[in-house]
Amino acid sequence: MLKSTIEIEQAANVFKLLGDKTRLTIVGILKQRECCVCEFLEIFNTSQPSISQHLRKLKDAGLLKEERRGQWVYYSLNHQSEFYDLIDEILKHVPSQAEKIKQIEKSNPALSCGC
Repeated sequence: MLKSTIEIEQAANVFKLLGDKTRLTIVGILKQRECCVCEFLEIFNTSQPSISQHLRKLKDAGLLKEERRGQWVYYSLNHQSEFYDLIDEILKHVPSQAEKIKQIEKSNPALSCGC
């Protein structure tokens, strides 16, 4: 019985995390491609520390993984997460983030920040 409660609480936490527009958008983008913080700055009208905080929350919940490349960190969805299928199902009901991805790729901040 305790195991079911923990699973429900964890699922509720995932829903809570994805209830934030910025985090849901981040996850939608990461479904399509990996990104570093500087790339997210191209589409969100917020600070780098704010984006990093959102990424940290998602990573701490096990939803994201990170890969360090030199001094830069790239984020991607954690396909090994027990909640990946849940996230995948949620994203089927969320508008495509293709325009935001095009915006990232057009501005290509990775070249200017050295990522």
